[in-house]
Amino acid sequence: MALVGGAALAAWLYLLVGRGGFWLARERDDRDLPPSEPASWPSVCAIVPARDEADVVIRSIASLLAQDYPGPLRVILVDDNSTDGTGAAARSLAAAPGRLDILQGQPLAAGWTGKLWAMAQGVEHAGQSPDYLLFTDADIAHAPDNLRGLVARAEAGSLTLVSLMARLSVATWSERLMIPAFVFFFDMLYPFAWVNDPRRQTAAAAGGCMLARRDALERAGGIAAIRGQIIDDCALAALMKGQGPIWLGLTDRARSLRPYGGLDDIGRMVARSAYAQLGFSPWRLAGTVLAMAIVYLAAPLLAVFAAGPARWFGLAAWLAMAIAFQPMLRFYRRSPAWGVALPLIGALYTLFTVQSAVRTWQGRGGMWKGRAQAMAAAP
Repeated sequence: MALVGGAALAAWLYLLVGRGGFWLARERDDRDLPPSEPASWPSVCAIVPARDEADVVIRSIASLLAQDYPGPLRVILVDDNSTDGTGAAARSLAAAPGRLDILQGQPLAAGWTGKLWAMAQGVEHAGQSPDYLLFTDADIAHAPDNLRGLVARAEAGSLTLVSLMARLSVATWSERLMIPAFVFFFDMLYPFAWVNDPRRQTAAAAGGCMLARRDALERAGGIAAIRGQIIDDCALAALMKGQGPIWLGLTDRARSLRPYGGLDDIGRMVARSAYAQLGFSPWRLAGTVLAMAIVYLAAPLLAVFAAGPARWFGLAAWLAMAIAFQPMLRFYRRSPAWGVALPLIGALYTLFTVQSAVRTWQGRGGMWKGRAQAMAAAP
């Protein structure tokens, strides 16, 4: 028992001091700002893939059209065969000639995942004119100065990709329990400091807001180079980091408009890509479940039920994980007490990961808007 407790404590000590300081949540778009704005502002084309987003698409597109951006800006909405009137809803905003194009997406091509297929059609329609492509989701609202900040950072750092982790909804009890931890775990898996370090291979992005240099994307083979990927944002980040430095950070300037609802809804969101993250490997799945049990579950169990050194190791590991969670809880304006619940949250995410594997084995993996997409990505 003491050995398990020692392993859990050692794991958290490593995470606190050896994982790029991920838990400090220091990488934010309101920090380390460029010293000056560009002398001339490059052209940008925003590409918005949308499938059954009629309830939020007007607010999202309106926020793009309202950008306080000094350079040329054009918006392309790709209606990915929606059945709820997404395209019709967006057309109510088409009173800005030359600024908003609405494309009716083509049927999904073989070997492609749906979002990437829609993005590729938007890129083709944009042509060679824009200097940058802003890939954003139809359920994301942007503050008026968001694009200005993205471009200024990209230009100042000669970055091929700038991505912001949009602030997600924490309105319901389930969201308050699970969503800050979702961002915490993502940052743990892809430490933002390592992503932003051009000397490291770590690459990641958040699909809700990604500004890509068009010529760099073209040199890398375009969206077609990652056409079958379920975790499309991180695949794009890896592609772009091969062309130059990238940057990823937290933000208040891009916000999700769509609530995640209850635990079942959040579980489906996680299960869509969790097994793909493990390379569809049963062995990696088994290792992940074992590691999660040691790193998250062992600490509270030992703290409550063990005695002697095992109990003290468990208490110390539990305290370490609660401390590590605090900066993310502050960012989401949640009570510090949620840090004590991290073992329970970790257990739920482990369950969702197992569900992701089971659904893939059943032929329902990567389910998104009625499409089971895991088979397009699985080796």
